[in-house]
Amino acid sequence: MFNAVLSTEQCLSYYSGQIKYVLVTADSGERIQLHFRHLQPFIDRLGLRGRFRLTVSKQGAFVRLEKIN
Repeated sequence: MFNAVLSTEQCLSYYSGQIKYVLVTADSGERIQLHFRHLQPFIDRLGLRGRFRLTVSKQGAFVRLEKIN
């Protein structure tokens, strides 16, 4: 699990294609690089704010991202 906060301006940098990945730090201390497209469903007019649960396969591949609050 991790928290993520991006301002509207930061989100625009991703939408414009200038930046493709978001780096977050999980509660465990692990650094996780996520492709921006996985976060897009959670963006609103204020940007991105929330707590998320990431599910990965045994091989470490992305399976699902859920917003938990």
